[in-house]
Amino acid sequence: MTFPETRPRRLRRTEAIRAMVRETRLSPSNLIYPLFVVPGGDVRNEVGSMPGVFQLSVERAADEAMAASDVGVRSVILFGIPESKDAVGSSSWDDGGVIPRAIRAIKRRRPEIVVITDVCFCEYTDHGHCGVLGERRDGTRDVLNDPTLANLVKQALCHARAGADMVAPSDMMDGRVGAIRRGLDEAGFADTAVLAYAAKYASAFYGPFRDAADSAPSFGDRRSYQMDPANAREALREVALDIEEGADIVMVKPALAYLDVVRAVRDRFDVPVAAYNVSGEYAMLKAAGKLGWIDERRAALEVLTAIRRAGADLILTYHAKEIAPFL
Repeated sequence: MTFPETRPRRLRRTEAIRAMVRETRLSPSNLIYPLFVVPGGDVRNEVGSMPGVFQLSVERAADEAMAASDVGVRSVILFGIPESKDAVGSSSWDDGGVIPRAIRAIKRRRPEIVVITDVCFCEYTDHGHCGVLGERRDGTRDVLNDPTLANLVKQALCHARAGADMVAPSDMMDGRVGAIRRGLDEAGFADTAVLAYAAKYASAFYGPFRDAADSAPSFGDRRSYQMDPANAREALREVALDIEEGADIVMVKPALAYLDVVRAVRDRFDVPVAAYNVSGEYAMLKAAGKLGWIDERRAALEVLTAIRRAGADLILTYHAKEIAPFL
């Protein structure tokens, strides 16, 4: 018996046919838009290393959230740059701080927008590390795990009181998801979800973010608490622990260099999976596009589709508002 000739190109002939059989769908509802909130009024400072990304005062941040919502991006994540910093980041749990004010401003104008808040301390401490510092036995300074947990709970509760739908601990302390979940539940915020930065790597791709968030460490680096880029099995252990502690969504960060980790997490766990298309990944496309080396829009769509294809349900991306109209 002979079979007709197989010609896969039949299903690639027109855009309508290609769309009909497309395996991976990317839509604005898959995207989460990061916003950087700063003190002051009517502030809109472009970040030099991230063209198209701005530090925004509270009402300007609300304006940007409205603009994103208008093109279908209904979720934002807020990062705060405070007026003052200290050794423990105490301004991060000030109910009058920029993040609680931004939450309230967005919810007042469009309650249906999903407001997520980054919960960490690198933006709020005067040393730029993600928690309370102490000395090791060898005399070196490092972040103390358990004292940091207590402060993370304070910060998460502050955001929940302001109306955040979801808090996203990004510090990589052991046990922080469980501590935050217990703190929220005991304070009556059982409906506030936790999006855990479950597998956050010590990556070179974070450089532009540190410009945007004014969060570069004043000494050393973060490799004693963020993950070694060489490890994948460890990521699965981290994700499992966060789910056991009550995480509603787990995230891999960065995305592009860790698509294998995104896929492994998607295959192993039956919870929503997010991936962070981080600042350095964004900046590379912006720079190459500006030089005319690539078609930035096509490249961004290809990158975001790849992250979806790897298994991410949600993608945090600075391209969100810009790309959404083309999806």
